Amino acid sequence: MFPQITAVETVAEVKAVGSIDSGPATVTESTAKPPPFKDPTFMHSGIGGAAAGKKNRTWKNLKQILALERTLPWKLNDPNYYNIDAPPSLKPAKKYSDISGLPANYTDPQTKLRFTSSEEFSYIRLLPTDVVTGYLALRKETCIVP
Repeated sequence: MFPQITAVETVAEVKAVGSIDSGPATVTESTAKPPPFKDPTFMHSGIGGAAAGKKNRTWKNLKQILALERTLPWKLNDPNYYNIDAPPSLKPAKKYSDISGLPANYTDPQTKLRFTSSEEFSYIRLLPTDVVTGYLALRKETCIVP
């Protein structure tokens, strides 16, 4: 799969000039040693690289996932999506315009509808009370204008 790199050591014979050859005088000289932090037997696992998606991964559809979850040994007090409670947010809720849906910075004091621009404000003032009540009911606002 991947080529393995092997360390190659070169052996050079060094002889002194003018000396009598009394035997083989060899000195080993290593020129291509691998760095000490690299393991020559390392084999890449394929996690998070070019070969990451090539593992035998089978995709499951929603029906298979739900059937698998039903077979797991769940206890009554195990957390799931239905009983997880989160604390209330520390940030204030965003307010959106009842007319356009854009972020609203203003609220009409007469009708309590939220608006973004002066054009929306003039449109809100022209609305009949039953339409204003409908907008407030959509937003689930409790104080409905009579």
